[in-house]
Amino acid sequence: MRYPVTPDGRYFVVRGRLWRMSNPALPEPERDRLTRELMRHRSAVGRARKAGNKAAEKAARQGVHRAKVALGERGPAWWQDGAPDYNRHLVKNTPYREWHDALPAKDRDKK
Repeated sequence: MRYPVTPDGRYFVVRGRLWRMSNPALPEPERDRLTRELMRHRSAVGRARKAGNKAAEKAARQGVHRAKVALGERGPAWWQDGAPDYNRHLVKNTPYREWHDALPAKDRDKK
């Protein structure tokens, strides 16, 4: 992966912020389908923005959100052990801080 992934595989880190990974329990064909759907909606957001079409942009953003929820990147956490969800938190404010600080600088500061 291009970005560092936490040892438990729940998050990747970009610019010091944790982002939830997709649910690893999703079957590969389903993950692929949802990822394609997500990319289609992201492209639609860009086209709508470029065209200045606010309604189309809103609809495309809703599609992005639905795909991310289905992938497990948003919505309820996909793990079942009761651990809190640190999605979108700064890594320095989470239990992952020591792990992140121990990474080589070249891996820690990916953008």
